[in-house]
Amino acid sequence: MEKSNKFLKVTGVLMIIGGSFGLIGSIFLFLFGVLLTVGALLNPAPGVDQAVEIIGTGIGIAIAGAIIQFVAGIAGVKNAKNPEKANFCIALGSLTALFYIASQILTYVGGASRTFLDYIIVMVGLVVPALYIVGAVQLKMRDED
Repeated sequence: MEKSNKFLKVTGVLMIIGGSFGLIGSIFLFLFGVLLTVGALLNPAPGVDQAVEIIGTGIGIAIAGAIIQFVAGIAGVKNAKNPEKANFCIALGSLTALFYIASQILTYVGGASRTFLDYIIVMVGLVVPALYIVGAVQLKMRDED
């Protein structure tokens, strides 16, 4: 019986937790987007259409990213003993990081002000997917030995 990659398993659990919080947050974002859209329809104002589009795109990215993160976490926990699934885990971890980066870019483009703490939070948000990818690479290297 092969030994489980604990690093991938632990980061997988963290990804499941992060994805769960992301999905909950996305539900609130979706509700906010619905309210904003209804408000824009009832009381049109200049520039509101663009704001609704940006928020809608952000909500879509947030939902997709949270789902991918959640699925990546499950895949990491489930396949921590299976080196054949390492490439799949690497791909999911990479997608999670890309969606996180896209979300942050959209937040910046949307005009949200940034503080030094915000940049630290962005970096911390990339740490778990990066460590997840490291765990998946370790699992892959075990298969090559």
